[in-house]
Amino acid sequence: MAKQTTLSCSTQGQGLYEFTDKIESWVGQQNVDSGMCHFFVRHTSCSLTIQENADPSAKTDLENWLNRLVPENDPLYTHTMEGPDDMPAHIKAILTNVSLSIPIVDGRLALGTWQGIYLWEHRHQAQNRKVVIHISA
Repeated sequence: MAKQTTLSCSTQGQGLYEFTDKIESWVGQQNVDSGMCHFFVRHTSCSLTIQENADPSAKTDLENWLNRLVPENDPLYTHTMEGPDDMPAHIKAILTNVSLSIPIVDGRLALGTWQGIYLWEHRHQAQNRKVVIHISA
């Protein structure tokens, strides 16, 4: 038995956007006691991650670190037509994840106490991102 949906995640520029509640709500409606929930983002300039959701400074530190690791306006970039954040966004997406898998245990995602699911937007402008969610039971 497989179940699938697509969620929209609106962003307002670079940053980590938690959408754990949306996914947990949908998973809870599927009546699946045990299985695997897989997530896939349908874009090349954002990513998915599981990260701490208790202390906002963790998000800030991660964003600052990745921006320092992959700076804008690097003279080595040739893919610049869509702006100075475009090529760095592609590099950041390849360094992080475009898909995640989380087990379902007793009808719930098996996340740890402080874990949340995030879309990590790597572009400056607002975007509407699509995340495909698939349950295999």
